[in-house]
Amino acid sequence: MLKVKNKHEEMGTQLFDTNGVIKDGLEEELDSYTRSAVSKIRFSLIVRPAIISLVALIVSFFLDVSRVPFLGNITFDLAQSLFPNWKPPITDFEPYTFWWLPVVTYALFVFMSYLTYSKLKIEIIRTPASETIDRLIQAATSVIDSISTALPLIGAAILLISIRFGEEVFLGISVPFEVKALIVLAIGKLFEPVLDQLGVEFQNVVNHVKDLREKYFSRIQVENSKSLMKQLNQSSTGLMRSEMSVEEMSQYKNLVEHSAKLSGLMLKNLSSVQEIMDKMNGSQQVNSEKIRELSTLATSITQASNSLADERTLAGLKHLEAIVVKK
Repeated sequence: MLKVKNKHEEMGTQLFDTNGVIKDGLEEELDSYTRSAVSKIRFSLIVRPAIISLVALIVSFFLDVSRVPFLGNITFDLAQSLFPNWKPPITDFEPYTFWWLPVVTYALFVFMSYLTYSKLKIEIIRTPASETIDRLIQAATSVIDSISTALPLIGAAILLISIRFGEEVFLGISVPFEVKALIVLAIGKLFEPVLDQLGVEFQNVVNHVKDLREKYFSRIQVENSKSLMKQLNQSSTGLMRSEMSVEEMSQYKNLVEHSAKLSGLMLKNLSSVQEIMDKMNGSQQVNSEKIRELSTLATSITQASNSLADERTLAGLKHLEAIVVKK
């Protein structure tokens, strides 16, 4: 009996050592792949989704009530080409030029996307989780949306105030500013696909890391199952050669099947633990949703533990022990 126990303890130690080697290999491979995949993501990928917002920026030069560099009074020229008999009104003042407002805001949006890109490269290497991507993309989108929405509201306030000050202030400052502010709003809305594209590229890396991790857990399960079955076959060689009743064979089979089910349940719980840890690493704080997930995981582990105390399982284990002692 002592020899049998020592043999099973040696088998457990061997399985533990194998798991440790595989786990170390997993971490090294995931880290190597993540660094390599992230380094291949270039900021130039925003060019294609940024085309539509760039077109809106170019159109903004043709929508102005004042002079535009190199283009002059382009809006008046377009109106005159559409209506040949139309003549521009004669005024004693020149409106302020705000052609630069969409250009400056567009450059700011590109800079914000670059900061997000740089932050994603650092955070994904550190913590490859979907929550990290969502948090950074939403933060950048919120800033861009706030700027593009605030400018038209400010322009509307200036417009209402300038009505009291007369035509010169109204047409000289308020109108040209509000026109450009509305164009900035359109550019901000059309710029959102740029951030979405960044999120998609980094999400592909995170998804592949998750797939690799699941494959490694499956590999661990397969290796442990093979090693366990090999040890059981070696231990039961003498038992198979001797006479064994049909009832003993049935109980032995049920015990192996039940052990396989428990192994599958434990693998599922390990995957759940890893997924929850990824979510917790990518979050600043533990909210109520994560607490509920931890509670669900605890319930699953409790059920697995209770199943180990099942009467049929205990009876099968005792029967197997009796067979080994008897032989």
